[in-house]
Amino acid sequence: MRIVEFYSHLNGYEYLLVHKPHIWREVEEAIASIDAEACRTKQSKEARRSHAVLYSPIDLNVAFHDILGPLGWTSRTTSNWTCADSQLLRRIVRDPPGEQKQAIDDAGFEAIRTTNQTDFVKERVAVEVQLGKYSFVAHDLFVKHMAFFVNEDIDVGIEIVPMKDLERNMSSGVPYYERDLFNLIRQGRSTPAVPLVLVGIAP
Repeated sequence: MRIVEFYSHLNGYEYLLVHKPHIWREVEEAIASIDAEACRTKQSKEARRSHAVLYSPIDLNVAFHDILGPLGWTSRTTSNWTCADSQLLRRIVRDPPGEQKQAIDDAGFEAIRTTNQTDFVKERVAVEVQLGKYSFVAHDLFVKHMAFFVNEDIDVGIEIVPMKDLERNMSSGVPYYERDLFNLIRQGRSTPAVPLVLVGIAP
């Protein structure tokens, strides 16, 4: 596979080039080493493409895990505590999780643990490979990467999605780079407030 396009939000790409060029190189090489045609294994069940063989998100995800895992990229979970009181949450949202829970308990509210899990983290860089439903990309960009950034687990997030050309040969409902680029730019230059690299891939 290959990187066709990428977009640097809040200088995410520039940060990698200056501080962690080897990390960006690993991501590039991982993508380049995936045999897309070997992952074209999904028999379409959609009426309009009943005989088509599509690219399998499951097989593509396995390929990423098989390549990045041995290089030290691991899944990571970050936790926070929330409650129903908005004013309290505004005060504690950037506090460490333990302090969040204590503040909620002290205020007499129910402390509810919430977690976010990301595909790969290495040297304070998170990589999320999103080949599922298109709505998940917004959750990755505005919730997952942000949560890891606010909790000081990462300095930059990388979001990998199909280009439209690849999406056309996948099941309906998966994301594609051009739409997610539009959605990201539409938020303005500073939102979400986490450095990101949006990456579009194709065979």
